[in-house]
Amino acid sequence: MAVGQKRKRPASDPVPTAAKPASKLTKTITHTVIANSGLKGEGEKAKTEDAVERQQLLDLIASSPTTTPFEKRVLSLLCQIPRGRVSTYGLLSARLGSSPRAVGGALRRNPFAPRVPCHRVVAAGGGLGGFKGAWPRDGVGITLDEKRKLLRGEGVKFDAKGRVLGTPWGEFV
Repeated sequence: MAVGQKRKRPASDPVPTAAKPASKLTKTITHTVIANSGLKGEGEKAKTEDAVERQQLLDLIASSPTTTPFEKRVLSLLCQIPRGRVSTYGLLSARLGSSPRAVGGALRRNPFAPRVPCHRVVAAGGGLGGFKGAWPRDGVGITLDEKRKLLRGEGVKFDAKGRVLGTPWGEFV
């Protein structure tokens, strides 16, 4: 095989896992879940509405002529992350058998943001990472402020250093 040429993995090969064990990826982040209002039937109605919206988003992603098959897989996984929860680039990449950078690249090109919630993906240490393809300068940036605002609107809490509190969600199907 030529130097620099990638080998295609046969479909029968097992999917590679992340370089770090999941326990290290999930070590420092904890989550906050939005509390239910307590009204009977409201929780079931919300679940039904979420399922309908999720299916609409999946249909939108599948029919997109501008996204690659890999981007469609990444965006489809995003739809599984519940409102008020976050996941990490590492957890998504482990599920997809790719690298966190590849996942970040696909999120940067998300044409459906914020409906397809790329803002719910953070760095392994709870930092916000990049958003809309931009990294912060000195910890601040308009795009990160926007990401923080979207997450706060969903009930996600932050520590004094601006890191997300809670355990990242990784129950991908």
